[in-house]
Amino acid sequence: MPDNHYIRFFDEKGAAPLELLGGKCASLVALTDAGMPVPPGFAVTTHAYTAFLEASGIASDIHRLLAGIDADDVAHVDEVSARIRDEIRRLPVPQQVHDEFTVAYEALQARFTEGTAVAVRSSATAEDLPDASFAGQQDTYLWLRGRDEVAEHVRQCWASLYTSRAIVYRKKNGIPDEGLSMAVAVQAMVDARVAGVAMTIDPTTGDRSTIVIDAAWGLGELVVSGKVTPDNLHVDKVMLSVTSETIGDKHLELVPDPEAKSVVERDVEPERRGIRSLTDAEAKAIAAIAKRAEKHFGVPQDIEWAIDRGLPDGENLLLLQSRPETVWANRGEVPTTTSGFGIESITKSLLAQIGR
Repeated sequence: MPDNHYIRFFDEKGAAPLELLGGKCASLVALTDAGMPVPPGFAVTTHAYTAFLEASGIASDIHRLLAGIDADDVAHVDEVSARIRDEIRRLPVPQQVHDEFTVAYEALQARFTEGTAVAVRSSATAEDLPDASFAGQQDTYLWLRGRDEVAEHVRQCWASLYTSRAIVYRKKNGIPDEGLSMAVAVQAMVDARVAGVAMTIDPTTGDRSTIVIDAAWGLGELVVSGKVTPDNLHVDKVMLSVTSETIGDKHLELVPDPEAKSVVERDVEPERRGIRSLTDAEAKAIAAIAKRAEKHFGVPQDIEWAIDRGLPDGENLLLLQSRPETVWANRGEVPTTTSGFGIESITKSLLAQIGR
């Protein structure tokens, strides 16, 4: 890795340590290195966050404010959260971090003829681990433009490490605040016609021979947050054919608004709500890339994907995230299977998940 250790582009070669990149960015670097279709971007590493804490002198304040906090005292948690986040948003960032970020942002924009909007996503060091899924505990910001706006939202991601919900989550799950850090992903936006998630194990039954896809119109954040009822497809992991489907209502979609220079929620027309959002070919392609991610990481995966409306067929499926599946891994049980996987291989896989 180059001397500029505050920034790491996803396509830079070399190790992708969790302590430097956090769960999300480490996954994006690994997926990019494996040749999977990940939108380009870079990580603002945990070294940048640490440099900010040291230069601002607030690390001791944070530890003091969090010491002995009662997760059930909502008012106190909210007070501590607000104080910490205000300091993180207000205090100056070291000049070297500022300068390296500026260079990286301009280099990312130079990869696109007319520049690109970006997403800014948190990547905590305790995020997306097999035994403690932090999904949704920190913030994501979409369709941002301009160096200053993007930099401000990187700082917002740092601050989101100390939202009330994140503080309570860590406290109730026995995750220490000492040593916790935050990297941030800055990644080219996808103009998603349809997006969603896929799991390489049936989350209900634990069947390793099935890939389960949830899909809805627009950007996938509405699927991840549960604000829409997506289409639910079960795909055979060997044949990559749809074996069952339930069509969701999909009443809302999240789409870019060029005039507002942001994303907006809008109602989906009645005629699109009741039809499947994916073709058979698209479902097959999503299942194939999910299967590829599982093979790469060696354990069942929970992926986020999107189909970009501006790219040609065959190049428009993009992988936005891949994390270990946690439901069955945390149970420590041997799931049932209907075809394709023997009990011995399933047992080994689950033991590998539990031991990671």
